Amino acid sequence: MKAIRRFTVRPVLPESLRPLSDLARNLRWSWHAETRDLFRSVDPGRWAAAGADPVRLLGSVATERLTELAGDRDFLERLDAVAADLDTYMTGERWYQAQPDRLPAAVAYFSPEFGITAALPQYSGGLGILAGDHLKAASDLGVPLIGVGLLYRHGYFRQSLSRDGWQQEHYPVLDPNELPLDQLKESDGTPAQVTLALPGDRSLRARIWLAQVGRIPLLLLDSDIEENDLGERGVTDRLYGGGSEHRLLQEMLLGIGGVRAVRTYCELTGHAAPEVFHTNEGHAGFLGLERIAELRAEGLDFDAALEAVRAGTVFTTHTPVPAGIDRFDRELVARHFGPHAELPNMEVDRILRLGMESYPGGEPNLFNMAVMGLRLAQRANGVSLLHGQVSREMFSGLWPGFDPEEVPITSVTNGVHAPTWVAPEVYRLGARQIGAQRAEEALSVGDSDRWDSVADIADQDIWELRRSLRELLVLEVRERLRASWRQRGAGAAELGWIDGVLDPDVLTIGFARRVPSYKRLTLMLRDRDRLMSLLLHPERPVQIVVAGKAHPADDGGKRLIQELVRFADDPRVRHRIVFLPDYGMAMAQKLYPGCDIWLNNPLRPLEACGTSGMKAALNGCLNLSVLDGWWDEWFQPDFGWSIPTADGIGTDPERRDAIEAAALYDLLEQRITTCFYDRGRGGLPDRWIDMVRRTLSLLGPKVLAGRMVREYVERLYTPAAHAHRAMDAEAARALAGWKARVRAAWHAVTVDHVETSVTATTAQLGTTLGLRVRVGLGGLKPEDVEVQAVSGRVDEEDRITDAAAVALKPVGVPDGDGRWVYEGPLALDRTGPFGYTVRILPGHRLLASGAELGLVAVPSEELAGAAGLLMR
Repeated sequence: MKAIRRFTVRPVLPESLRPLSDLARNLRWSWHAETRDLFRSVDPGRWAAAGADPVRLLGSVATERLTELAGDRDFLERLDAVAADLDTYMTGERWYQAQPDRLPAAVAYFSPEFGITAALPQYSGGLGILAGDHLKAASDLGVPLIGVGLLYRHGYFRQSLSRDGWQQEHYPVLDPNELPLDQLKESDGTPAQVTLALPGDRSLRARIWLAQVGRIPLLLLDSDIEENDLGERGVTDRLYGGGSEHRLLQEMLLGIGGVRAVRTYCELTGHAAPEVFHTNEGHAGFLGLERIAELRAEGLDFDAALEAVRAGTVFTTHTPVPAGIDRFDRELVARHFGPHAELPNMEVDRILRLGMESYPGGEPNLFNMAVMGLRLAQRANGVSLLHGQVSREMFSGLWPGFDPEEVPITSVTNGVHAPTWVAPEVYRLGARQIGAQRAEEALSVGDSDRWDSVADIADQDIWELRRSLRELLVLEVRERLRASWRQRGAGAAELGWIDGVLDPDVLTIGFARRVPSYKRLTLMLRDRDRLMSLLLHPERPVQIVVAGKAHPADDGGKRLIQELVRFADDPRVRHRIVFLPDYGMAMAQKLYPGCDIWLNNPLRPLEACGTSGMKAALNGCLNLSVLDGWWDEWFQPDFGWSIPTADGIGTDPERRDAIEAAALYDLLEQRITTCFYDRGRGGLPDRWIDMVRRTLSLLGPKVLAGRMVREYVERLYTPAAHAHRAMDAEAARALAGWKARVRAAWHAVTVDHVETSVTATTAQLGTTLGLRVRVGLGGLKPEDVEVQAVSGRVDEEDRITDAAAVALKPVGVPDGDGRWVYEGPLALDRTGPFGYTVRILPGHRLLASGAELGLVAVPSEELAGAAGLLMR
């Protein structure tokens, strides 16, 4: 029989056990070992059955057991100690509080997904896990962040396989009352809500749920409430589900509703209002429109409000390809804004102009969320050095006239939250070496360049640790594989072979990630005979554990999974290669530590960062990867191996895959397996152990989310907060007026004449030239512009490749034609082919970059040919 109504019945804890409720409602337990150990001791069997979720555990534990614990002095002492530790963690001074003043009072961090713990399944892949790690690291550092997202009642999806290996999707309903969440309540006790206006006099309402992530409040908006009509209730049904309008409504709720939720939260709790808003990918870009509307209600016009909003906004792009960005038809967007819908006092045309691809190569009728995010943010970044470069090239159309290197998009390389991803066994070894307190600080703060203490760990200890982690993975794989085969319809009598799957003494390779085509799940199958020889080698075998989900609408990705599964089903190799369905955080936390090699073979440069290899490295796993994302930045032979790429112009995809697969097989056959299996005098693989040690000591500190968040604070959040403070209403109006005046006059800004004190085509290193430039400013004044000499080495086509800019200064007064003369020195500080040019940029103290307006004036080709300097 099916129930006609569902309730969540919460346990009544004895008074002495009340702290258990507080501990369960703060998600710090997901990365704090002592708290998890305490809950496990409540009832080990129910803890396992509850999926290591304290809220579910407390909802299932027997009353008799609670009564027993209430009288257990040892348990109560442990409970008091853990509760006191949480209180100190929540209220004590941390890294952020020890920094100089002028840091942001608060930062609002918006993301469409957050991967905090398997107990709160609100993530699909790397973007969400990164956002979760960002919140956790901010909590450890004491950064006053407020997270903002959506609560999806069906999450992403659960994955299983059919008998023939085809991906099956399942969408279990999540009850917020059974999750580690609390409703945000108004002062009168009613649930706090936000409301958006929809076309046709309809409304979209959302309740605000609060997840406490250590010190960080995470606000999650939920539209599945009785006050909404059926269609609006489904807006937050699934992560990345539905058609264009469904996605648009999700992103309006996230951005516009999210800002309103932050305002409500701060008003109700007294939390400091954010000075900085961080947009994690374009999905939350509409938050800038809501903030413009707020300022317009205070009396600013659109342009001034735009400047004020931009000053305090940071935008992070995560995609290296245009296809990964949400783009909407302009008519759809127009219908949801304006007099009869949301933001009725905003001109629809101004809203549309923020997102339109109005640049060469763009689609003029498409509204691009990343483009809007960039136009609404004064500071932007990619998520690795290589991705920053790719992003500057991809979005260069927004800054015409500038080389991609000068496009104002920097990079902050992602990191991972070590306390979440480091296996307890690895942590205990480190704590034994340097003490628990120092080990915790090293993993969370991330302020060291090297972990030198790893050098003192004995080779035998490292090897035994790696073997024990591999053995734990083997047991986990067998359990999951048996459950998968039962789901596929196999009977228990058919599955005896699973007891022999994998071997704890065999070199183990892991490959787990989403399954879009560019990640090339099946590259390892390119030459099946060679792969089979590797798997079944009599002396140096390898074994491979594979996991990953394809998007429900991606049949191509599902076919790749099916191809891999069918190979892994072959009785000849099924003890050496397995595919595990339903890849998620719980599986990942077992998989990363247990592998010896982490494999990653995307099409370069389509991996923005790729943090799974970082998590593996923190557990002593070596990386085998294409030089893409973070691996391109930090690869060293001591840390693993790089797969050569065949990404030259003219290499067709088939040939490229063949070349790179062959290189992968060569590395495994000739270098990796021999390194793992060759034994030194002590019977240990000395070279392998040395690589593990160097990975931990030198690479470990780099890949920490603590390092990443400190970079965001120092390089992006703090400058944005300073810009926000400087941009009061008067400054915003003045800057908007100045920009309008500069744009109107720019067509008449010219470089008219350039001369230098040296006319020869050769010169000695260290020579300083005198430059004299005559420019027309078109009615602007010298304080409105910056005239620069740009110089550096030149390539075969006379393009400056490593440019350095020097400001020239005006001399005298304008001549009769209104022309100004600028002068300055030019130092010849590099040998080889050298050249220079002159340009004019807008200049204002409140600009974050000279390229901000996308305006530049350079010499005409005729003038450049006559006056340009080229030395060889």
